[in-house]
Amino acid sequence: MKTADCDILILPGYAGSEEEHWQSRWAGRLKTARVVEQADWHRPDPESWRARIVEAVEAAHRPVILIAHSLGVVAAVEAAPLFPPNVVRGALLVAFPDIEAGTDLPESVRAFAPVPRDPLPFPSLLVASRTDPYCTYARAEDYAYAWGSALVDAGESGHINVASGHGPWPEGLMRLAGFLKNL
Repeated sequence: MKTADCDILILPGYAGSEEEHWQSRWAGRLKTARVVEQADWHRPDPESWRARIVEAVEAAHRPVILIAHSLGVVAAVEAAPLFPPNVVRGALLVAFPDIEAGTDLPESVRAFAPVPRDPLPFPSLLVASRTDPYCTYARAEDYAYAWGSALVDAGESGHINVASGHGPWPEGLMRLAGFLKNL
């Protein structure tokens, strides 16, 4: 599959993705991509976030690829059972936050717990860093196994965001291209 063959839905996490974030850059660069906007990026509501993702999937005209970061990963996993069958063809999940064990997270973020552990009904890659302040690599590996996701070791990459030096993130685009090629 090529990016031109699918609707790419970009799912930012808590506080959204600023202009320099790789998700925002990809949304501007990939012609079939769009950001799924949330009503309030700073006070996330689990039910509202799931509903907006489901609405975006239902409105798609082509097969859907999800590209989620941080809390967007959790929202995507929670929304997955609500998607119409066979519409979502795959997901690139980046920097899953361990909202169940994280103590420095806003209460609104922890409201998304518990995180489902059911296998996802579509192929997925979970990209995890060994130095992510919001999730240990071992916990990311555990969730990848539960979801049936292929795990990608991003090394010492922090939270894979602007603060950790991941503006354009060309390695991520290469990983996305390889993932799409195999769908």
